[in-house]
Amino acid sequence: MRTHVADFWNDQKAAEAQMRKIKQIRFWIEGYEEVEKIVEELSLGFEYVKEEIITEEELDAIYAKAVELIENLELRNMLRHEEDKMSVMLKINSGAGGTESQDWASMLMRMYLRWCEAHGYKTAIEHLIDGDEAGIKSVTISVEGDFAYGYLKSENGVHRLVRVSPYNAQGKRMTSFASVFVTPLVDDTIEVKVDPACVSWDTFRSGGAGGQNVNKVESGVRLRYQFKDPYTGEEEEILIENTETRDQPKNKENAMRQLRSILYDKELQHRQAEQRKIEDSKLKIEWGSQIRSYVFDDRRVKDHRTNYQTSDVAGVMDGNLDAFIKAYLMEFSE
Repeated sequence: MRTHVADFWNDQKAAEAQMRKIKQIRFWIEGYEEVEKIVEELSLGFEYVKEEIITEEELDAIYAKAVELIENLELRNMLRHEEDKMSVMLKINSGAGGTESQDWASMLMRMYLRWCEAHGYKTAIEHLIDGDEAGIKSVTISVEGDFAYGYLKSENGVHRLVRVSPYNAQGKRMTSFASVFVTPLVDDTIEVKVDPACVSWDTFRSGGAGGQNVNKVESGVRLRYQFKDPYTGEEEEILIENTETRDQPKNKENAMRQLRSILYDKELQHRQAEQRKIEDSKLKIEWGSQIRSYVFDDRRVKDHRTNYQTSDVAGVMDGNLDAFIKAYLMEFSE
């Protein structure tokens, strides 16, 4: 094998790219073998039921497992774009509404962290701003692992909560909003042009509210990038803050990685917009559009793009998002 050649790891980037290819090929081989095995088991199961070796309930369980394995392969097959295989930078911002919306943003943060944990993705809190009384104003989370963007791109947009608020003395039903932004987390194999002349830095102290958690040195970094859209000529300032570690150089490195991801995502959005013009897609899927409602009192979570809904509100808030992701990919993947 090429990986066994003595100088294989001399070029680390090329070696890592090759290992990723091998990992993807292995996924399809192992997936096919697993499906082949369960289909054979299912075929035998029909005979075993006739001979009363197994029950119909046991056969139903084998069938359900076969369907699950095949559907998992079908879903992965939908993720064919270059960016789908990448890791993710996920940002949650609370909307207007003070404590209620800030609490909602923290609930979404927990939901996504639980989903990532269940799927074996590595997460890190890059930057977090606490709410005034409860919850959070915003959080930026890096999610690292294969095809994180392919699955989580379905979450990009505004999420709406309807519930009887614990922060309202009259016990009124209230509506809150929080926005979720999902961008591919680029690595060194992706070429992104960053103009050093457009970069400026600030530093600040990061840490908790007080006591031992206060950072006495300015390890927090704030990156400002003066971006000019090459297609429209519009100018904007991209602002990134990173307080993940107490090491300022490491935080600067993380902030630059976020910047490269944002610039890559802007180019990606342009490509997608052009593609949508050509294809005249079935439904507007714009950044910032309301995508999903979580109605706690009615025990209902509904995705407005696919019309998929479930009454398992507790399960969804505990990170059970796979059915929503699947419905989105089935509806909108090319």
